Amino acid sequence: MKTFQKPLTPGEEACYVRLLREGDADQAKAAKDILIERNLRLVAHVAKKYQNVDEDMEDLISIGCIGLIKAIDTFDAGKGRLATYACRCIDNELLMLLRSKKKTSREVSLYEPIGQDKEGNEIHLMDVIEQEQQDVVEALEYRSNVRRLLMLMQEELTEREREILILRYGLQGSRELTQSEIGERMNISRSYVSRIEKKALKRLREHFALPVNDTGKGNYGA
Repeated sequence: MKTFQKPLTPGEEACYVRLLREGDADQAKAAKDILIERNLRLVAHVAKKYQNVDEDMEDLISIGCIGLIKAIDTFDAGKGRLATYACRCIDNELLMLLRSKKKTSREVSLYEPIGQDKEGNEIHLMDVIEQEQQDVVEALEYRSNVRRLLMLMQEELTEREREILILRYGLQGSRELTQSEIGERMNISRSYVSRIEKKALKRLREHFALPVNDTGKGNYGA
C-alpha cells in the first residue's frame, strides 16, 4: 500500500498557504507542491468511503486529487484549516464522478444502485449523499490528542493521581465514580480527592499546552 507523507501541522500549513498567496512565483509553486503532497493521505481517507461503488481506488484517488488542488487554489485562510475545507472539495469531486458515470438521457436517478456494501446490500447515490460526513482531520487530531494525553498521564502524574483520574472519568473501561465513592475506595476524604483531581488536571493542561517535538513528546525542558 502506498505510504503518504506526514500531514502538516497547523503552523506549517499556515506558513505554506501564506507563501502560496504572498510569495514570488517560485515560492508559490513550491508551497503548492508541498500542500498537495502532504495532503494526499487526506485524499486516500476520503476516497475509501467510495471503495465499494465499482470504481478503481486509483481512479478515485486521482479524482480526489483534483478536488484537493481546487481546494488549495480557492482556500481562504480566514475560514479555518485547509485540510477541513479540502475534505469537502474532495468529497464533492468524487460525487461529481459518480453522478457523471450514472447519467442516462441527461438524468441520474438518486435511487439507482451504484454498488454494494461489505454485506452485499445495494448502495444508492442518495445513501452516499445523505451520509453524515465525518471530518477526517478532526478525527485524526482527536486520536493524536488522546494518545498524547495518556502519555502525559504516565510521565507527569503520580500513581495516586492517575488512579483518581481513571476512576473519576471512567478511563480504561472503568465505571465513572463520584469523588465520594473514590474517597471511600481509597480511604481518604472527598475534599482530598477533589484537591488531587484539580492538581492533576492543572498539571496535564500545562504540559498539554507545550509544543510537541518531532518524536511526538512535549518539550518539557530539563
